[in-house]
Amino acid sequence: MPKQNNKTHILFRYALITVGFLFFAIAVVVKLFTTTVIHAPEWNDRARRELSKTTVIPPERGNILASNGNILACNLKVYDIKLDLRHNKVKRESSVPWAKIDSLADSLDYHFPRVRNLNQHPDTFKKYSWHTRLKKEFEKDPEKRPRALRLAAKKTLEDFNMIRNFPYLRDFKGTGYRIPVYKEEKNIRIYPYGRMAYRSIGRVNESQATGEFHGYSGLEKDLDTLLYGIPGEAKKVALTSGISNWMSRPPVRGFDILTTIDIDLQDMLEEELHNICLESNAEWGTAILMEVETGEIKAISNIERLSDGSYGEALNRAVLPFEPGSVMKPISLMIAFEDGLVKSVNERVDCSPFQRTRDPHAPSVKDMKQVIEMSSNTGIARVIFRGYEKDPSKFYDRLESIGFFEPMHTGIAGECIPRIKKLLPKDSRGNNITMTSRHLDLARQAYGYNTEIPPLYTLSVYNAIANGGRYVRPHLVRSLINEEGRDSVLPIQYIRDRICSEETARKVKTCLREVVWGEHGTARLVRDDRVEVVGKTGTAYPVEKGAYNQSKRRYAFAGFFPYEQPRYSCMALVLGPAGTSANRTSGQVVKNMAIKMFARGLLNNASTFTGSRAESVPILAASEKYEANELTAALGIQRAKRTKAAAKGDSLRHIVPDVVGYDAPTAVKLLEERGLNVSLKGSGRVVAQSLPKGTPVKPGGKITLSLRYN
Repeated sequence: MPKQNNKTHILFRYALITVGFLFFAIAVVVKLFTTTVIHAPEWNDRARRELSKTTVIPPERGNILASNGNILACNLKVYDIKLDLRHNKVKRESSVPWAKIDSLADSLDYHFPRVRNLNQHPDTFKKYSWHTRLKKEFEKDPEKRPRALRLAAKKTLEDFNMIRNFPYLRDFKGTGYRIPVYKEEKNIRIYPYGRMAYRSIGRVNESQATGEFHGYSGLEKDLDTLLYGIPGEAKKVALTSGISNWMSRPPVRGFDILTTIDIDLQDMLEEELHNICLESNAEWGTAILMEVETGEIKAISNIERLSDGSYGEALNRAVLPFEPGSVMKPISLMIAFEDGLVKSVNERVDCSPFQRTRDPHAPSVKDMKQVIEMSSNTGIARVIFRGYEKDPSKFYDRLESIGFFEPMHTGIAGECIPRIKKLLPKDSRGNNITMTSRHLDLARQAYGYNTEIPPLYTLSVYNAIANGGRYVRPHLVRSLINEEGRDSVLPIQYIRDRICSEETARKVKTCLREVVWGEHGTARLVRDDRVEVVGKTGTAYPVEKGAYNQSKRRYAFAGFFPYEQPRYSCMALVLGPAGTSANRTSGQVVKNMAIKMFARGLLNNASTFTGSRAESVPILAASEKYEANELTAALGIQRAKRTKAAAKGDSLRHIVPDVVGYDAPTAVKLLEERGLNVSLKGSGRVVAQSLPKGTPVKPGGKITLSLRYN
């Protein structure tokens, strides 16, 4: 009987199990039927939605390179290193191993402290130490601990491996569990040369909405579409293991941009601009160095005084408009020569008071060289009036015809075009403007006031004059390099093939030479026998709160070098306190750059490395205060008292120069240009000369130079 009962119980259990399986099978069949037949449209629609989703794959951003291939901006792969405190092994531990946690905290505090200068801030150290943070997290309920406690941000793979081997964390190796330390990969933009050419190169910013990196200043912004590349695309596909991403279109890496920036010249320009700003207590300064023939911008620097009194990289004022002052006069003279308003550099013009403008310079009648040399406002105004007195609006049209108002497209973000008012008979409200008022505005435009011109535009015209009249487009980009390494060199472009004839350019160059090398030039302190720099000074008051601030001045110098065969053009603009001059500030930036480049053999000369030689006492400019007087007269301000020249100085071509410290070839060249026969004794650099400096030169005279190696 018991056996029968056991058999019955066993059969009953099997029956229950069988019935259970039967019902389960029926449920599966029913569910399968409802899913594949009744609810099929809904599931098919959901599948289509899932499979139609695409993921954007961000491309790798291109690099920005200097002219020699050095990296100015590039991408770097870094990692955020995080700790999972809900890791299974961590949760399974019956008690917190405080000794090991303390050891982990010690390692983190040493290698990755949460605050800097911990020794100087003991209270801060105690509050923000890893001991305090880890204890706080481990005392929480295991289910409430963070999944992603960040241990370090933007670190390398070596840092990640170091952290994995810290006390406590290394205990998880070989246990069969996933190590609770993991990394999140990200790309950052780095700049190996720090803030060098910061405003020109630019910076990038991450979009909070998309997570994409795009440029917001400088070349990073202006060439963002080329640098960013083309995003790729990944689609959802159904695989046996489930739905996964499948790359349907690979991302295309952005172009590498090979710029025209020369690292060495950039470093020199920044140093010279910084030194001059420091010496003159300037508020800010900007400077540009450009290659004459190609228009390549080799260096561009912008600095300003910071709140702590030091100087740092600043707003890119090279492309912002400012009232230029007298650096506009050579541009007006170029138009006058080209339009036939004057024929020769020796043609004379009346410089007596004119259009509320006085000329503090003698003589009252000057030739064109003297007009530029002495920076005569009345002289240049009378010349322009010869062609534009009857219709002043045509002066604007003439500037427009040479492409002066066209965008440069240099690659510098924030670039502005010149702002010069067209002198129409009626104003914007339709009111008549008197001819007297229009004439006054025309006169002021001719000598650089009542206008706003970015330094880059002013320099571009000086560069055209140095280039024989060919108006090359300034630019910062030399070529584009794709991800396969193919280099697409951008051709030299011209704003106008020619803005003046070669003859006109030669005449203006002759006049510009007198500014530096003439007896009464306003930039005589820019002289240096090693390299012949020519250019024009300019002074203007800054406008603050709608009025001219007479306690400050903007000092400009624009020019090129060497004079006979110009290779580089350069302009500097400095805002400093009244009392100095363009001759002593911006002019010195250009002069010092020319000397350093000469010493390094960058001006079609052999390298002499004489840039640091002791210079002779400079000749003081005879007209050091002239431009300030012109400006105050033009603005109706009481004129400053004119100071006498500290020294007249002898004519350069008729005196023996000081060549002590020069190499032999340079010294011989300078002396033979003055008609002297040179004899050499010894080898090396010049240590003595038989005729002292300042001695009048006699045609066919003899001079002996003693040479010695230092």
